Amino acid sequence: MTVARDHGGPFIELERSLPSEVAAISPFVDKLMRLIKKCRCVPEGESGVEIALREALANAIIHGNHEDRRKHVHVRWRCKPDELSIAVKDEGRGFDINKVGDPTAVENRGSVHGRGIYLMKAFMDEVRFEEGGVVVHMRKRAGHDTAKDAQKNPPE
Repeated sequence: MTVARDHGGPFIELERSLPSEVAAISPFVDKLMRLIKKCRCVPEGESGVEIALREALANAIIHGNHEDRRKHVHVRWRCKPDELSIAVKDEGRGFDINKVGDPTAVENRGSVHGRGIYLMKAFMDEVRFEEGGVVVHMRKRAGHDTAKDAQKNPPE
């Protein structure tokens, strides 16, 4: 863990890797969420961050690394005053975000694909995919309840 300072003030940064096993998700998230709660960078958005993080890790392990135990998922977490950012990187081939259907569309309601990305976008202020879909960057600002905003303005 690194404690440092940049133009925006002090921040805490952590980088970890976990094996491509679904069973590794809960222990990792539980520990990271305890640290996030202790740092209080987004106190009112912690439950949404937890859901988004679990979905990102599950996607990386299941869809990215295909649960290949030789591969790992790499997580970088940064807590700044009033902001949290998380990057999750798998060792897979990536995917085209434009080919992932909207799980709320009538024609996709029976599909099991796209729900994790939908939840990440619902609970985080920013979600972007890089390196061909191998990396997901998520950001949450304090004082901004994305889930409530999504309920007021559901996707069309």
